[in-house]
Amino acid sequence: MSNLLGGLLSATINPLTGLTTSTVEYLVVAGGGGGGGLADTVGAGGGGAGGLLTAAGFAITLGSSITVTVGAGGAGGAAGNTTPGSNGSNSVFSSITSTGGGGGASYSGAGGNAGSGGSGGGSSGYSGSGTGQSGAGTAGQGNAGGGGISPSNQVACGGGGAGSMGVTAVSSGNGGSGGTGLVSSITGAQIQYAGGGGGGAGYIPVGSLGGSACAGGGAGGNQFASGSVGINGTSNTGGGGGGAGAGGTSPSAAGGKGGSGVVIIRYSANCAPPTSTTGNPQVLYNNGYQVYVWTSSGTITF
Repeated sequence: MSNLLGGLLSATINPLTGLTTSTVEYLVVAGGGGGGGLADTVGAGGGGAGGLLTAAGFAITLGSSITVTVGAGGAGGAAGNTTPGSNGSNSVFSSITSTGGGGGASYSGAGGNAGSGGSGGGSSGYSGSGTGQSGAGTAGQGNAGGGGISPSNQVACGGGGAGSMGVTAVSSGNGGSGGTGLVSSITGAQIQYAGGGGGGAGYIPVGSLGGSACAGGGAGGNQFASGSVGINGTSNTGGGGGGAGAGGTSPSAAGGKGGSGVVIIRYSANCAPPTSTTGNPQVLYNNGYQVYVWTSSGTITF
């Protein structure tokens, strides 16, 4: 959790137990999609970020147990196969559900198609006619992955993020960057969540780098002689995994795993704490709020 909270300092205080809250502020981020894997000279697409939903004033019912589900990141596509990344899993707080990110595409014939999700995965590169399709995002949660690259372009596109679409690759040397995430200060520290994974580089020229993603996402694979593994999305931010990069006559590399999601709520520190929680949430008191951060599934009852 130290990397998630960015060194946030907090001091425990004693809330006034005579008051109860009727509403909370929430941030619900789903697991990011995995980047595509490859067994070819064509780069694989970056995974889409997990869907992000946040709002204040969410009404809660006193005495009722509220479900908290933290979505896992999707697996990266396997090395040695033209395997797309898997979609991330949904995250849930009560009736609020954020959708897992779409998996990044892997080259297959005329360019592989990416998965749709909270944010969509990026399309793969291809060599020949036709084009793979980027994955669509979910309205209000994220954006589409990059796609629509020109013929014979072997580089892949970035996965979408909560703040912007994935970037379409423009040259064989560099994959497209993942879409930007969104910054939230719900914990008291400014942290960027739900960045898309970068697309993998193509075979030409050897030594170029794959596309890098914003903070919160995974970076695309670097090109090396044996192919380059996509970088994993950042845990507990819903970042997309990076797509595998090509780098040899018979490269084989796995896509990066999507980052797991997170569920965070906060409300006034002057109100009573919950009557019970499960899932071992981290509890913070900061800037007049009490904050509960789940990195694994559980419940809360007020």
